[in-house]
Amino acid sequence: MSAKRVASDRPNVKAAARERRRFERREIRRFTRESRRRKRGWLAAIAIVGTLAIILAVAVYSPLLALRTITVDGAKKVSPAEIRKAIDGQLGTPLALLDFGKLRAELGAFPLIQSFVTEIVPPSTLVVHIVERAPVGSIATSTGFAVVDPAGVVLSSAATRTAGIPLITIGGQGTDSVAFAAVVDVLVSLPESIRTRVDVAEATSKDDVRLILVGGGQRVVWGSAEKSGLKARVLEELMAARGSSARLEYDVSAPLSPVVRPG
Repeated sequence: MSAKRVASDRPNVKAAARERRRFERREIRRFTRESRRRKRGWLAAIAIVGTLAIILAVAVYSPLLALRTITVDGAKKVSPAEIRKAIDGQLGTPLALLDFGKLRAELGAFPLIQSFVTEIVPPSTLVVHIVERAPVGSIATSTGFAVVDPAGVVLSSAATRTAGIPLITIGGQGTDSVAFAAVVDVLVSLPESIRTRVDVAEATSKDDVRLILVGGGQRVVWGSAEKSGLKARVLEELMAARGSSARLEYDVSAPLSPVVRPG
């Protein structure tokens, strides 16, 4: 081969080499495209998780979202100020880190609180919605009288009876007895017009509930707590027809066949 021919082929060889290298780079990029795409996806996911972690950390630990105000709603017999004082030990705590177990224990010390619901109002307020226990009657004790709710929880104690609350007598049985449960079922079923006139509610079993109305002039034989709603309606109609001054005994133990006797 002549020197002239070798010189003329040299540019072609270089061009072919360059094309070969370009081809190889394209092939490498083509085969690694999927792995690069996955890598970008993982990097984006890590960035998102990191951002969320920072936001969560700010929400949990930031003093901007710490408890500064406690509002009590629904408390009438219990002082809202006393409730706030009992639970204000968590003031300054981030809302996300409030100890609700401790809150339940603190509010459980109030016998008049039957239940409660908490509501967090960002950025710094805790609202406590209170449901108070309602008295259903009083029970004689060795030291006086205890006012109880339908569950038998003692709400208050005093040496004398509380006015306007009926006395429950159940033959010395406890508030966990069927006699107490029967009396309570009857009392809560009475319309307001009759319930406010009950002086004594008595029973020794679940089937012999009796009521003595204020003044002792009228009595009610109720029987069991079954059909109490119907019995209450029948009794209300009988008392409306007979008036409240006559000394009578109303027997509604069989509500479809009520009996009125001289007291």
